[in-house]
Amino acid sequence: MVKITKGKFEGLKRLSNKNGIIEALAIDQRGSIEKMLSKAKGSSVKLEDIEEFKEAVSKELTPYTSAILLDLEYGTTAITAKNPDTGLLIAYEKTGYDATEAGRLPDLIDDLSALRIKEYGANAVKLLIYYDPDEPAEINEIKHAFIERVGAECKGIDIPFFLEPVTYDSKIEDAKSIEYARIKPHKVKNTIKELTKPQYGIDVLKLEVPINLHFTEGYTDGETAYTKKEAIKHFQEAADLATLPFIYLSAGVTAEQFRETIKLAAEAKTPFSGVLCGRATWQNGVKVYAEKGLQGLTEWLRTEGKQNVLELNDVLEKSAVPWWSTYGGLEKIEVK
Repeated sequence: MVKITKGKFEGLKRLSNKNGIIEALAIDQRGSIEKMLSKAKGSSVKLEDIEEFKEAVSKELTPYTSAILLDLEYGTTAITAKNPDTGLLIAYEKTGYDATEAGRLPDLIDDLSALRIKEYGANAVKLLIYYDPDEPAEINEIKHAFIERVGAECKGIDIPFFLEPVTYDSKIEDAKSIEYARIKPHKVKNTIKELTKPQYGIDVLKLEVPINLHFTEGYTDGETAYTKKEAIKHFQEAADLATLPFIYLSAGVTAEQFRETIKLAAEAKTPFSGVLCGRATWQNGVKVYAEKGLQGLTEWLRTEGKQNVLELNDVLEKSAVPWWSTYGGLEKIEVK
């Protein structure tokens, strides 16, 4: 039997559908969404524009998702607008990192705590951290202690802790390059190996897929970093290292690319428990909003945006496994 505290257990159930699959939408972007909207409009955007965009996405798409990830900087109206039956995750970290300092060190929002996140009605705390398992120990020990503190906070108030490690290499500037694609499996696997250790108090890992589909044989006409067989093996080896429930993040690819990536994960028989899908779902709505305003965005969300969610949900229903399967099933969990 595995013991899970009542708050964490209820939180995880609230964030997943009746089958234990996490069909979650992510729109906690802050700096990046501001840049996307500014570029589409050809001018700077107001705080109200970002809030209005997020609110519309939340209102129109959460009826079809089990959960939504939002922030308290630009997303408070979106929280109010979400479907009442949809679970809520709230981001704890400051957006971005200090590029003048080595190691992409993390930081938390100054006026926030895990307790305040819970009091705001969240069912889980989400923390994003940039992580390179090959960084010098003095940098990674800072990050390890940082994660441990957040894990202890979440344990203290009995709320699930979702960690999103985003891998990188300080010597490779473009994480979307074939150069990084070649070493990405190593980075992701070693990150999983470290961060599934119990001292971190993580309940769900929000993971990158261990490959870049754009450089996978059979999915591109250009140069490849791995054959399809090798890509499947990377999925399997990464999954074998995970001793916690894990879900995949979309990492800014298109909706179609993300569906194909998840289908490949399914072909590898990877026991993932869902997704937290962000830009793949709603990024095409940015241009619509810039050109046609709220009404145009709303119409887009009710058609193409909704279709993106439903098509991904269909893939998940055929391929994902319940989060509790990691523990051998619900009957193997003792709620205390």
